[in-house]
Amino acid sequence: MSDLINTTIGSLLDDIARRFPANDALVYPDRGIRYSYAQFNHICRQVAKGLIRLGIKKGDNVSIWAHNVPEWVILMFATAKIGAVLVTVNTAYKSSELEYILEQSDSTTLVMVRSWKDTDYVATLHEVVPELASAPFGNLHCPKLPFLRNIIFIGDDTPAGMLNFGRISELGREVSDAELAAIEASIDCNDTINMQYTSGTTGFPKGVMLTSRNLVNNGFQIGECMKFTDADRLCIPVPFFHCFGSVLAVMASVTHGTAMIPVELFDPLKVLQTIEKERCTALHGVPTMFIAELEHPDFPNFDLSTLRTGIMAGSVCPIEVMKRAVKDMHLTGITSVYGQTESSPGITQTRTDDPVELRVTTVGRALPGAEVQIVDIETGAALPPGKQGELCARGYMVMKGYYKMPEETAKVIDADGWLHTGDLAIMDENGYCKITGRIKQMIIRGGENIYPKEIEEFLYTHPNITDVQVYGVPDKKYGEQVMAAVILKKGATMTEDDVREFCRNRIANYKIPRYVKFVGGYPMTASGKIQKFKLRELAIKELHLEEETAS
Repeated sequence: MSDLINTTIGSLLDDIARRFPANDALVYPDRGIRYSYAQFNHICRQVAKGLIRLGIKKGDNVSIWAHNVPEWVILMFATAKIGAVLVTVNTAYKSSELEYILEQSDSTTLVMVRSWKDTDYVATLHEVVPELASAPFGNLHCPKLPFLRNIIFIGDDTPAGMLNFGRISELGREVSDAELAAIEASIDCNDTINMQYTSGTTGFPKGVMLTSRNLVNNGFQIGECMKFTDADRLCIPVPFFHCFGSVLAVMASVTHGTAMIPVELFDPLKVLQTIEKERCTALHGVPTMFIAELEHPDFPNFDLSTLRTGIMAGSVCPIEVMKRAVKDMHLTGITSVYGQTESSPGITQTRTDDPVELRVTTVGRALPGAEVQIVDIETGAALPPGKQGELCARGYMVMKGYYKMPEETAKVIDADGWLHTGDLAIMDENGYCKITGRIKQMIIRGGENIYPKEIEEFLYTHPNITDVQVYGVPDKKYGEQVMAAVILKKGATMTEDDVREFCRNRIANYKIPRYVKFVGGYPMTASGKIQKFKLRELAIKELHLEEETAS
């Protein structure tokens, strides 16, 4: 694609703030925050200068562990302005996952809130970094996390050893505009600027290295498919730590001068109130979010007539839900997107004028600048329309690679630059793709990607477990639920609750098996490979989940 936007995320915001200075950029009605693009850019610049004063340099990795607070979006652009890499941490992560991310990413800084849902982040961090209790800010020395120096706290009553986020802007006064400008000028749009972790079939999450070129162009094309303009106002209830929030929402908005109106923690009533109060024209969400909004008892009382577009994605969109969103929420131009973190994330998208049937039975056609082909799983040869194979994508949106994992990168990006998604698909003669299955054994629960291997590796650490197989079973509400078939060591006893209790507070709640079955062995192929699909079929029968499969 010749007309790529070759600019950095930091420069993009400068440009948009010049073009649309008075437009709403970031709005939190409950907090009384309403930043115009000029104000938002000024705040991001001040925080960028404060980060420089803290000694954070171009190429340093800065992790953020927080829900959709204003500081999240500010930090996304502030780090980009100085060439630091924003590492996004899943809000549901617990101690073992946090430790792994901080260690693997070589993060120098962690920015965090106090808690999220049932997780006390401060207590969790103290578990991972006990040295924090006695280290003044900036003097942290943790042998297992040698790069980690700074802990920055978002909120009131800053815990010992941390710096309050509000202080960063003050520190920024000690840094000149000229110093920031010199650093900004040294940043290239092909530098890694964002790192998001995706779990792997190897069992270890991998840091997906994304550049300004990846994110600016993907965000722009996603917004174009929704026909975004500077008059649009997007309600964002999806989490920022996912590409859905940070790219399909934030970057799609900023590239068009569109207003961002986040919902801090998903609550269907809050979403409906926000749409009405702020006269939102667009709404994003996974299908379960749309269902919760549509089925809320107060739904008929809200005026949603300003809505016209948005994205329903993250898992398969049920046709009835899409039809209701179009009819009852006025989302006549709603779209669906297919992609993965490794592709920044969008690969295909339906268009606002596609028939509803096409929007629910397919994931759309290639975004401008993206090439898509379906290849034979065995031979790698390109297949004609109508044939099932692996969906592969190539173009500006493909990641730089996995951080410090060249072998893993080579497994998914071939010599010709094609990203192998691991998803089975069929493409029609018009280029519209239908996802038909997965080569990899991924579970998608309520929009969250869960890799069985990761949970298996964790459960293997239990002294009573000799073997475990984790797989997905159908679920009406979430699409899929996690199930584990466990073989115990000789003489050992455990209950289902014991297995779940072992997981609690150590892995994210959404990964904890909903169902546990104790077995003496697994169905195998002649060559000794475990047949997970047979375990799944058996579970559907035993748990009477046939109804969920049919729906």
